[in-house]
Amino acid sequence: MSRDVPTYHQRVAQEKRKLIVTAATALFLELGYDRTSLARIAERSGVSRATLFKQFPTKAALFDAMVIESWTTADEEDPPTAGNVVDGLGSLGHRYAELLSRPQMTDLFRIVIAELPRFPELANAQFSQGKMPYFESLRKYLLAEHEAGTVRVDDLELAATQFLGMISNYVFWPTLLVPGWEVSAERVAEVVDEAVRTTVARYAAGGPG
Repeated sequence: MSRDVPTYHQRVAQEKRKLIVTAATALFLELGYDRTSLARIAERSGVSRATLFKQFPTKAALFDAMVIESWTTADEEDPPTAGNVVDGLGSLGHRYAELLSRPQMTDLFRIVIAELPRFPELANAQFSQGKMPYFESLRKYLLAEHEAGTVRVDDLELAATQFLGMISNYVFWPTLLVPGWEVSAERVAEVVDEAVRTTVARYAAGGPG
């Protein structure tokens, strides 16, 4: 019986955490980061102030959690192994496209862009705790493929930036600028596959170089 208690409390805490993050996202979009108080977030989420402050003592800590959760994937601890660059890049590319296609990702970027003049630290949090860890996982994967001899990449940062940019420039950025922009799952798959083919054609060992 006692073994079930921690699991139950963890589940309840996770559910309340989700309610808090959802409410905070909505309020940041409606009122702005500055005008949204933790007390208002607690009221909107339906949790007590004590519960909210226990999980998120500051608004900055809550925003950090929003960033981390937006960039979290179920299989993030299982990166592809070197040896088959087409499969490896495909896995990372499709995972990246899935992240960018999440509604909360668009919301997160809209909050950051709207608040950038007054709260540049939000952009720093989004980059350092969100985009950068994913970018680094791709860079390390390319390094592993380089060391395995399957690709020849002299500038890992540039190669990673090019690969992710080919995906985000079609799948994500237009959603912030073009009303009603939607990309089908089939089209997303085509975009990722083309990014893989382009990267492999450029960097495959024995290729153009």
